[in-house]
Amino acid sequence: MKFSVEMDDSTLEKIMLATGISKKGPAVAKAASEYLRRAMAKEFASMVMEGEFEDYPLTNDEIEQSDR
Repeated sequence: MKFSVEMDDSTLEKIMLATGISKKGPAVAKAASEYLRRAMAKEFASMVMEGEFEDYPLTNDEIEQSDR
């Protein structure tokens, strides 16, 4: 899907440097994909730490208490 977005030159330059991609569109797409990947990983880690999965029955607090 194509769409237009307004962004200051400094931000776009930083995105292109961070992604290592010299074309504007692909650099922004990669940055957005990476942001979503990290957000999903953070959410999953939070769910694991709260004990929401059967494979991980203890919460983070319970694990830390058992280590003492």
